[in-house]
Amino acid sequence: MSTERRLDGARQGAEVPALPVPERENVLEEQKRYYAARAPEYDDWWFRRGRYGFGPEETENWDADVAEVEAAVEAFVPRGSMLELAAGTGIFTRKLVRLAERVVAVDANAETLALNTPEAELVQADVFAWRPEELFDLVFFSFWLSHVPEERFDEFWELVRSALRPDGRVFLIDSGPRGDATDHGEQLRQLADGREFTIVKRYWTPRQLEARLRPLGFALDVRLTANTHLLYGRGVAE
Repeated sequence: MSTERRLDGARQGAEVPALPVPERENVLEEQKRYYAARAPEYDDWWFRRGRYGFGPEETENWDADVAEVEAAVEAFVPRGSMLELAAGTGIFTRKLVRLAERVVAVDANAETLALNTPEAELVQADVFAWRPEELFDLVFFSFWLSHVPEERFDEFWELVRSALRPDGRVFLIDSGPRGDATDHGEQLRQLADGREFTIVKRYWTPRQLEARLRPLGFALDVRLTANTHLLYGRGVAE
């Protein structure tokens, strides 16, 4: 099973046994509760504040990888209308609203959307249950694909396709690989207050993800940042 750098407290990344599919649905509900509870401290993770802090050298490497991803987003030239899935507290939503004419940001939790930007059209809905009523020029999601279990993977990408115009594009960002994407990927996470939650966390290498998406009709160029903290992909639905 995959493990992850211990950023969420003493139990961060602890392995838990693989679960049967029906029980995995319970994990997805627990995952939703985790990110609702984590909303007040989520940005601390991204900005490496407090208990999420690195040493100076590692912070420099992280900041360089973040800058690389942000430059890639801008170079991809978002335009027209954009759908952001699992938008969370809006770290990237705030960047997207400056680049696109319109951004619809969907997230399951009111707690995270309350911290997002009012410059986007905020929609509270479970990504696994929601379906768009319109088509978009680009679908964007960050740090979400790694939380999609294998049995929901194809279904999720069907949602992405259903939201895109015929010439629509996709941009994704996620954690760099820490293991093998073929494992089940449940992890135990701990919040600052000590509460523990089991979530889905799968790690992809660029080649694994490109190969997995090709039969689904998505041609994505997937890359790692220079210091391998982050993975990002951009491309089209064929």
